[in-house]
Amino acid sequence: MKNTLIKSWKRWEEGKIGYALLWLLGIPLPVLVIFYLMRGGN
Repeated sequence: MKNTLIKSWKRWEEGKIGYALLWLLGIPLPVLVIFYLMRGGN
């Protein structure tokens, strides 16, 4: 159980950093939100 939580946390952190980098590269926030929703974000 603990190992699964750690993996989930790492995946969430990686995703958060990836979206922040895309935003810093100039991708508009609405585009990122649409992309997030299309990927099935929770």
